Formats: sequence, C-alpha cells, structure tokens
Amino acid sequence: MAGTKEIKTHIKSVQETKKITNAMYLIASTKLQRARQELDNTRPYFEALRGEIKRIFRTVKTVDSRYFYPVGGSADQEGTYGCLVITADKGLAGAYNQNAIKQALELLDQNPDTKLFVVGEYGRRFFASHGIPIEHSFLYTAQNPTMARAREISALLLDRFHRRELDKIFVVYTDMGGAMSYEARCTRVLPFHRTYFADPVHTERPSASVFEFFPDVQAVLDSMMPSYVSGFIYSALIDSFCCEQQARMTAMDSADQNAEKLLGELSLQYNRVRQAAITQEITEVSAGARAQRQKHRKEG
Repeated sequence: MAGTKEIKTHIKSVQETKKITNAMYLIASTKLQRARQELDNTRPYFEALRGEIKRIFRTVKTVDSRYFYPVGGSADQEGTYGCLVITADKGLAGAYNQNAIKQALELLDQNPDTKLFVVGEYGRRFFASHGIPIEHSFLYTAQNPTMARAREISALLLDRFHRRELDKIFVVYTDMGGAMSYEARCTRVLPFHRTYFADPVHTERPSASVFEFFPDVQAVLDSMMPSYVSGFIYSALIDSFCCEQQARMTAMDSADQNAEKLLGELSLQYNRVRQAAITQEITEVSAGARAQRQKHRKEG
C-alpha cells in the first residue's frame, strides 16, 4: 500500500490537473459564446440567399445550370468526389474529431476515387499517420473561422469543379443541433438536386411581378452560387467550431467530475493510511512502555 507521502503527491498532481481542465472549460465556454454569435449572424444571410435561389426556380422552372443535376437526372452518378473535412487542431474534445473522420472514411469506402481537402491539424495528422493521401491541406488554424478563409476554400473547390476535376463536392462537418447536441454530417454541396430548393408548402402569395434576369437566368445563378457555396462553407466552419467548444466543455466537465471523485477517494485513502500509521505508533509506544514496566518489576 502507498504511504502518506505518495498519496499526498498523487493528490497534488490531481489538483493541478483539475486546475488545467477547469481553465480549459472556461476558455471553451467563452469561445462558444462568441462563435454562437457569429453563427447567428451568418444564418440569416445564408437563408436569404437560399430563398432567392428558390425564387428563381419558382419563376423559371426549366432553368439549367452546371451547379444542378439535369431535370430528371439521377443523384447517384459516378465520378471523382472532393471532400472537405473539417476537424479541430487538437484533441481533448471527446469524440468530436473521431465522428467527423468516421464520416469521411465512410465516403471513401463508398467511392475510393475521393480527394480529401482537410481543415484542422487533427485531421491532417490522422490521415497522414494512416497513409491516406490528402489532395490539399489548408494550413491555417481551424480556430476563429472567417469569411475570407471560407472564400479561399470555396474558390479552390469551385475551380476544380469547373475544370471537371471533381464531379461532386462534399463537406464533412459537425452540425450543432441544439444547446447540448451535435452530429457529424456529410453533406453534398455540388451539384445540387433541384428538390433541395423545392418549396413544398408555398406560403408566399402569388406575385404579379414579372422577374427579369440580366443578361439571363443562368448568368444570375452563376453569380449567386459561388456566394452560396462560400456561405455554406463558412457556416460549416463556424458550426464545427461551436461543436468543438461544446464537446471540449463536456469533456472538461467530465474530467472535473472524475477529478473530484478521485480526490475524494485519495483523501479517504490518505486518512486511512495516516490513521493506521498513528495507531501503529501508539501501539509501539504502548508496547515499549509495557516492556519497561515489566523490566522494572523484574529488577525490583
């Protein structure tokens, strides 16, 4: 059994670790609040742009664009896939990174001809250590995503798509469903199926206005879709960042609870060992005193 010195050292180590996990929890909480604000600011723009694309489809039902499957076309066409994988720069966030990587690996199993575009140091290290080639790695940090970075990512992916090097583009990210829930998703960004912009319950009143597209409807879509893709990627980056902080808060809170439990067990063990040592010392003193009395009796 460990002595009091070893137990005290262990208690001190756990207390120091608990200070670190508590600090990480507070930092993640602050980052989460800031990121949620950014997410709330992003979604209205994203939804408004999607609404305008819906309006185009309601106005010109036969519109054709390279960003969409042909009318009646299948969404299961083969070809080279591009997959943007969004992970964190570090671990200590529960299963956050593993869930995103699992989605990417499932896509690779479905279509081996998939090129990976990775954001986040954790994802880069995972794919490199497992010998999975990365087509392009965005070397800036996954922390504090910006619209400028989203535009850089979308510009590179759209360039490959326009040159027919990629037939489909997917984004693997973590979606924040609620205050305490999140889920890794693999979403196809391009090409879109027309039903994605379908409006089954049309709540707007029919408008007598006639929309004119200059120079034509396809040119308008070609102008809007890059902004839509950039907005989607930006939203995915922020969503993933929010989920990372939420996952880290959960992990650090669990670590704090485990540390409290361990400290309680160590304190109990320390008290038992100390009590046993005191009892042994009292026993030894009593035995010594008894021996001395017996010795004096014999000499007397």
